[in-house]
Amino acid sequence: MAQDVADLLHHLNIEPALVIGHSMGGKVAMKLADVAPEFVKQLIVLDMAPVAYQTNRHDNVFNGLRAVIEEQPANRQQTMDILAQHIEMDGVRQFLSKSLYKNGNKMDWRFNVTGLLNNYDNIIGWNDIAPTDIPTLFVKGGDSDYLMPEHQPAVKRQFNNAKAHIIANTGHWLHAEKPAEVMRVIRKYIS
Repeated sequence: MAQDVADLLHHLNIEPALVIGHSMGGKVAMKLADVAPEFVKQLIVLDMAPVAYQTNRHDNVFNGLRAVIEEQPANRQQTMDILAQHIEMDGVRQFLSKSLYKNGNKMDWRFNVTGLLNNYDNIIGWNDIAPTDIPTLFVKGGDSDYLMPEHQPAVKRQFNNAKAHIIANTGHWLHAEKPAEVMRVIRKYIS
C-alpha cells in the first residue's frame, strides 16, 4: 500500500508533505517514510506502533462492515442501524459512515472490505524499516493499547526524530472521539 501511495504522489508531482495516518493508515505512512522518504516532510502516526500485532482487534468493525454488504441496506439510516448492532461507539460508526455511498438501490463502501479481510494478517504484521530522521509525532489514545511503553524500543530503533503525545480519555479511535483535540495537537506540532 505504501508503494501505491508513493506511485500516486510521484504521478501527481507532489512536493514533500506532512503525512498523517491512523491505525492501518499509520502503518502505511510509516512504510512510506521508508520506501519514498523524498515525499515525507513530516510524519504523524495516530495510535499505531511500528510493530507486528498478534491479535485481531477489529472483529466488531469487520463484522459490521460485512453485515452491511450482506444485508444491502437501502439508505444511510438502515446502514447505521446495522453498524450499531456490531460497533458500540457512535463516533466510530459516524467515522465509518463517511465512506458510504449509494450504489444503485443499496448502500456500499468506498473501500475494498474483502481486500482488507483477506490481507489482515499482512496489515497487522510489520517488518522494521531503516532508521529515519524524518520528524515524526506518535499520538496515542490514552486508553488504547495500540501504542504502549513496550513499543518504545521499536519506535526509537526506526524513528530517530520521534516525539509522542497522549490524548487522555480516548481509545484507538481518538480522531473520532476527540477530533478537536487531535487537530489541536497536530496544529501545535506542525507550527
